[in-house]
Amino acid sequence: MNQVEQLIAKDLLKIKAVFFRPNEPFTWASGIKSPVYTDNRLTLTSVKVRNDIETNLAKLIKKNYPTVQVIVGTATAGIPHAAIVGHIMKLPMGYVRSGAKDHGRKNQIEGKIPAGTRVVVVEDLISTGGSSLEIVKVLRENKIKVLGMVSIFTYGMKKSVTALKEAKVKNVSLTNFDVITKVAAKEKYIKEKDIKRLIMFRNNPSDESWIKR
Repeated sequence: MNQVEQLIAKDLLKIKAVFFRPNEPFTWASGIKSPVYTDNRLTLTSVKVRNDIETNLAKLIKKNYPTVQVIVGTATAGIPHAAIVGHIMKLPMGYVRSGAKDHGRKNQIEGKIPAGTRVVVVEDLISTGGSSLEIVKVLRENKIKVLGMVSIFTYGMKKSVTALKEAKVKNVSLTNFDVITKVAAKEKYIKEKDIKRLIMFRNNPSDESWIKR
């Protein structure tokens, strides 16, 4: 748990972009009960948190993908972060829609990103990894070289870890579920004994036995 991971974890908890409620679970669209709710759109309305995130995303990219030529955001949550990071790094920015437009030029990739361009994808959150990998697939189909991804927060679910590995996609996150649970306990957002329950959920979201612990 490094300083940046702790900083971003504290930021997300403070503005309730990550909100734990283990005793009153949220219900996902799939019907799965969850002890945590994440809304990283809230980071945009806090100048301090936004600055912490964007400056450190830029540092992550410079360190892990030094040859990047274009920053690519995921629609819609990753777009503003990619735009700000692109500005900080003085690099072009584009984004990928979840589907091609049905009018005009019918673009799915927005911005001038020629084949062979080296890009880094910016995501706000990685849960199962499915939507992120769809973006990577679209870029690769257009012969754009995806160096990897950066994200604000990742759950580290087995499904996403496996999917990213199989697709040969590297992801580097500012913070992660394990760090946030530890920081949340330390800062008294949750109880120390809740950590085990939260990790149980992360390891197998479809198993609701953590609720009864």
